[in-house]
Amino acid sequence: MRISVVDVGSNTVRLVVADAEGGVPLPVHTSKWRLRLSEQVTPGGPIPEQAVGQLVDAVTEASRTATRWGAAGPLAFATAVVRNAPNRHEVLHTVRARTGVDLCTLPGEVEAELTFLGARRWMGWRSGPLALLDIGGGSLEVAFGRGRLPDFVASLPLGAGRLTHEFFEGEDPPSPERVRALRRRVRHQLRDVAARIRWEGPRTAVATSRTFQQLGRLCGAAPGRHGPFVDRQLHRTDLGQAIVRLAALPAAERARLPGISAPRAAQSLAGAVVGHTAMKLTGITSVTVCPWAIREGVLLRHIEDGPSWWAEVTRRNEEAAPPEPVPLRIATATN
Repeated sequence: MRISVVDVGSNTVRLVVADAEGGVPLPVHTSKWRLRLSEQVTPGGPIPEQAVGQLVDAVTEASRTATRWGAAGPLAFATAVVRNAPNRHEVLHTVRARTGVDLCTLPGEVEAELTFLGARRWMGWRSGPLALLDIGGGSLEVAFGRGRLPDFVASLPLGAGRLTHEFFEGEDPPSPERVRALRRRVRHQLRDVAARIRWEGPRTAVATSRTFQQLGRLCGAAPGRHGPFVDRQLHRTDLGQAIVRLAALPAAERARLPGISAPRAAQSLAGAVVGHTAMKLTGITSVTVCPWAIREGVLLRHIEDGPSWWAEVTRRNEEAAPPEPVPLRIATATN
């Protein structure tokens, strides 16, 4: 069985086509389309029509690519940048009408649950009680669990893109006062969640997302070309030192550092502050940077629980939508 998943994130639309052999999603093809939605949307603001048109084109091409690789219609979802937009229903309806793909949004807690499942399967049972940190563009997901699925999840508005826009807009590099203000915000919003993680006492801690992957590389982890099976650790002390380096440089110069890509250079400092503060408050001294995250979690749930699971996700998404949302009037590129 060949299945595919489309992940609409804050910066890119990603497609994974995988064979579900032996209960494990084995990737056969991946593609991505860089949209940088977070740069076109202010926190709490609507997604502009031009961005919706770009999203329609990317989802269309992702669906066609999945078909060429022999996969059925993709399991398609959007994360915080679409989920938090006031015109979310219109955007989803427009994408569905123009592409035939049932794009939906997932609650932040469901994102955390699926990401935990991906990390648990990658790390294995010997990792024991497991804590998870995942920094996206719009939100931070935290989870803890002893089994296949987490016992505790939380989704907080502490995404790297969101906080960069709120705290560092117009300052490049930002002033020390703005960096301190950001850290205070993260501490305040993470206080209760961190107390729960400390109380649980995880044996293993993992970090997922491109933000953590790039920060891990900056702090000395092996580059991606060495493959997914290389052990990659990110230590809190190293991350603290990286914050000093990132805070002293404008975004253009951060992009020259190891692991920091140009599209994510501006938000790398906010991501580092969130990651370091989260590790400090939870008492975590190091994390394993895990290559499996939400996309693999979606594939695993589909493999393990069957198509009915995703059908239930999309049904709930439909029930939460207005009866007949008005589609956006956008022009799409013809191919």
